[in-house]
Amino acid sequence: MINNLGFKGTSRYQEALSGMVGAALALAFGELVASATNKTTSLVLAVGEFIVDITPGDVVRTSIETLGNSQKIVLLSSITILSILFGGFLGLLSQRYSDLSYTLFILFGVFGGWTLNRDPLTSTTAALSLSAMATLIGLSAFVFLNNVLDQPASTNFEDPKHRYADRRQFLSWATGISVAAGTMTGAGRFLLKDDTVQSIREKIVLPTIEEKTSLENSASTSTDLSSSVTTTLPDETDFLTFSEMNEIKGISPYITPNKDFYRIDTALRVPTIEPAEWSLTLDGLVENPYELSYEEILEMDLTKKDVTLTCVSNEIGGPLVGNAVWTGIPLSDIISRSKPLSRAQQLMCHSVDGFTAGFPIENIFDGRTALLAVGMNGRPLPVIHGFPARLVVAGLYGYVSAVKWIKRIELCTWDGNDGYWIPRGWSKKAPIKISSRIDVPRERKINSGINAIAGVAWAPLSGVKTVEVSFDSGPWEECNLGVSLSGESWTQWAYKWDAVPGRHEIKVRAIDNNGVVQSSSIASPAPNGAEGYHQISVRVV
Repeated sequence: MINNLGFKGTSRYQEALSGMVGAALALAFGELVASATNKTTSLVLAVGEFIVDITPGDVVRTSIETLGNSQKIVLLSSITILSILFGGFLGLLSQRYSDLSYTLFILFGVFGGWTLNRDPLTSTTAALSLSAMATLIGLSAFVFLNNVLDQPASTNFEDPKHRYADRRQFLSWATGISVAAGTMTGAGRFLLKDDTVQSIREKIVLPTIEEKTSLENSASTSTDLSSSVTTTLPDETDFLTFSEMNEIKGISPYITPNKDFYRIDTALRVPTIEPAEWSLTLDGLVENPYELSYEEILEMDLTKKDVTLTCVSNEIGGPLVGNAVWTGIPLSDIISRSKPLSRAQQLMCHSVDGFTAGFPIENIFDGRTALLAVGMNGRPLPVIHGFPARLVVAGLYGYVSAVKWIKRIELCTWDGNDGYWIPRGWSKKAPIKISSRIDVPRERKINSGINAIAGVAWAPLSGVKTVEVSFDSGPWEECNLGVSLSGESWTQWAYKWDAVPGRHEIKVRAIDNNGVVQSSSIASPAPNGAEGYHQISVRVV
């Protein structure tokens, strides 16, 4: 049967499939090229970065709270699926309005090229070239499959054998092109695993630092909880040792292993930077602008500091917080060398991927730890945590200070210069608030008798003086504290609870060394950090 347009009768899924295959091939080609060179990013990543940039701050916050470290995977997967479905729509449209559908396909490629050109790691030439080639390849597949569908009907078309042969021919071509797209994507994923930078990183040995604390030995020997077993808590003492705390199965270790440290940033593709090709520029309102190479940094007097970092999007009791030993150069040293002008008020810090964050210049001269960090827990920074260099500033939320893959520090005035998140509704000044979290018990059903209630608390910059727990809104009971080597890092805490059968509500609060009590008022993370008590419900049997 011939339809009223004069073409062979085709099913709607075949029409949609032609556009979907064309779109998938275009995306796959972009993935292949982007993975084979560091001159450009992929079309999917470029569109993702554009979406992140235009998304309202409260939507981004909600996605972080809901999806955590998975938000990037969800975003990129959604872009890929929606792009292919859009191709399917164009396939359906093409059977009646072919010129319009092909024009929309080209415009979609132009949009991809525009988003590519926005990426700071992609040149205009690379953006235009990649988008043009990807669009041409995808459109060619789209047109070709439509031509297979739209062959004029023959006198033998009523013969079922011919109809089957025509359908098989189309599906064969569609399958073959889809396999090609999948192969390109797979090859791109393989090339993306290029471990050149990782190999360089693994060969770097950070200079030995004379001032070593007991923390370094403790961090290497007592933070693995995989073989820990639950025990009753030791008799009450002023402070519990690292080993005593780590006997409590489920408590966060004092030092967060690199592989477990939270990662929240705007980079959809992790920048891979060879140290030999990297330098840090210090300029702006300074008398002596200059650059630092990676080798020059390693030759300077490095220091080690244990500092707790947390994301402003972390809900009370949330996982977006960690404590690590950071190796680096005090920012006060390198900023002083630049000779700031008297009107300089802020450090505006720039990442290679375009992210910016700023904080007051006085924060690097007020005694807190503020580092240009090159090491994390005794090793060069992991690539996902900013290799070759990043910033670590104690007492400030990461969105105003913890710039990864840093390339420039610009001294500027406070007014008229905003970091990435400020126009998106977050506060310009972001001191970390006192907070505490219950880690143990992890199960919400426990046996009666002696049980450990334990977790971590932090109160930069003064440090935690007291942690208290309350059962069923009863009186506050003081907990044992673990050893903490500075007020800039979190403190482990534990309480020995003689649990009786029934359902119980447990909440925790911290008090800092200045006597400031953690707020009981409920506040969401936006615009300057969450407040309130972490509370859990357990059933004792």
